[in-house]
Amino acid sequence: MSTNNPVDSFDPNSSWQGLTLTDAAAQQICKLVENDAQLLGVQLSIKPSGCVGYAYALSTIAKPNADDLIFEHQGAKLFVPISAMPYLDGTEVDYVSKGLNKMFEYRNPKVQNACGCGESFNV
Repeated sequence: MSTNNPVDSFDPNSSWQGLTLTDAAAQQICKLVENDAQLLGVQLSIKPSGCVGYAYALSTIAKPNADDLIFEHQGAKLFVPISAMPYLDGTEVDYVSKGLNKMFEYRNPKVQNACGCGESFNV
């Protein structure tokens, strides 16, 4: 893993890019929450994982955390903990088809390397 910790250099009061949702990602998020009135959207965070360092964690959310930032597009809400922003700032979230599989895909400009299987990344 890198010896530089993105959290050490992240200033939430400075200008940053935030996260963006493609139209396809926004549509899929809306589908995920449309049948449960308690769900507000999805939360994207990171967790320690794999051989390189971190993995994306995406889950539906009914009650956001007090420190979550909200990114919206076409009615879809993406909640991101402020603590994850040093790792996720500038990321574009897409929903893609690859062969027979459909999945969320993350285009993160901060990723310096990823493991061969694509499960984990480092910034």
